[in-house]
Amino acid sequence: MPQDPLKYRAAPARRDEVVDALRETGFLSIADAAARLGVSEMTARRDIRRLAAEGKVMAVRGGVVLPAGAPRDRAAPAYTSRSTADVEQKRAVGRAAADCVRDDDVIAVDAGTTAYQLAAALPDTFHGTVVTHSVPVIDLLMDRPGARGIALGGDLFAPSRALVGSLTVDTARRLKVRTCYLGAAGVDERGIYAAADVERQVKETLMDIAERVVLLIGHTKFTTTAPVLLCGWDRLDAVVTDAEPPPAVRRRLAAEHVRLVLPDGEAGD
Repeated sequence: MPQDPLKYRAAPARRDEVVDALRETGFLSIADAAARLGVSEMTARRDIRRLAAEGKVMAVRGGVVLPAGAPRDRAAPAYTSRSTADVEQKRAVGRAAADCVRDDDVIAVDAGTTAYQLAAALPDTFHGTVVTHSVPVIDLLMDRPGARGIALGGDLFAPSRALVGSLTVDTARRLKVRTCYLGAAGVDERGIYAAADVERQVKETLMDIAERVVLLIGHTKFTTTAPVLLCGWDRLDAVVTDAEPPPAVRRRLAAEHVRLVLPDGEAGD
């Protein structure tokens, strides 16, 4: 049986992999690092302690980040590259979701390139309130004087162009919205996944303050893997996507009575 190339790689190469991963995601938990490297959490901790001693990473609650001023040449374009991928499918999802938003609605818009397309598709007649921690959505609202925007301040998480952390969560907990429009890094029959644990608590809080939760995803997310389990399908009220889900996911939607909305107007329970 071939050996795992990361597990059996020399420690310096493993540590380089941790730094590369941080440039992509901005944050790694110990469990994420161990899973990515194919080693035990004890070994991952040892590698991370060495990196911290060398000043290449900085320990924070729950994991590690790159230190301030560290080059993020791979993290910076991550959002941009995602925003230009599969644009038409994301726009189709955004338009289908926007059709369900009332002109005076109070909604929460998650960070992410598909959720952004919902905000972009809101009609000129929309004069409701958008609660968001997405920097691109906040920027979009600057040119929508008829709409009210509530920005959830916090620490900037560059890969998602999002504000995260305790300040973001504390602000969100004081609010209430009718619908949370949620993004995801990947889904399977088990549930919905985020790319980094640093995003999880904000997403959970946005769901908690909402009367209903609607997931916005393009069909490529049905075959995309991500490390952080966010919630099960039972947490959702509806899914807006651009193509029929795989049979296993479709069965879960039916079992949990989650409404399926497609751009052509088809819907199911």
